[in-house]
Amino acid sequence: MASISEGESMRDRINLSLPAELIGRIKDIADRKRVTRSAIVEAAVESFLSPDHADMQEAALTRRLDRLSRQVARLERDQRITTETLALFVRFWLTITPPIAPERQAAAQAKGRERFDGFVETLGKRVQKGRWFTDEVVGDRPMLDGD
Repeated sequence: MASISEGESMRDRINLSLPAELIGRIKDIADRKRVTRSAIVEAAVESFLSPDHADMQEAALTRRLDRLSRQVARLERDQRITTETLALFVRFWLTITPPIAPERQAAAQAKGRERFDGFVETLGKRVQKGRWFTDEVVGDRPMLDGD
């Protein structure tokens, strides 16, 4: 009868059914790491049953939540900047724009449509190129002529 030396533990066999896809993934990892499939499954079960498994999951979740919180804070800041920019523009525009005489309304409206079409075209080009004015304002990217 063989004796168990120090450092070795008794091993017992367990038969379990796993989805074929999971078995394929286990086999692929075992082949890549040049270890047995049993070693892969044993490590996975050991990790799952480890007392710090829940702590590790909680830490990972906390890191993700922190990252999401920072992203939401940036979005809120960007939205406030955008709203303030629009409000200041409207106030400025309303302050400096003189009233238009009734006989010039049609020409002013035509010029307004022409300018708006140019604005929309420029906006479309910038969006396609991934160029954002806010990046230029905060200095992340240099402003280029021709935008």
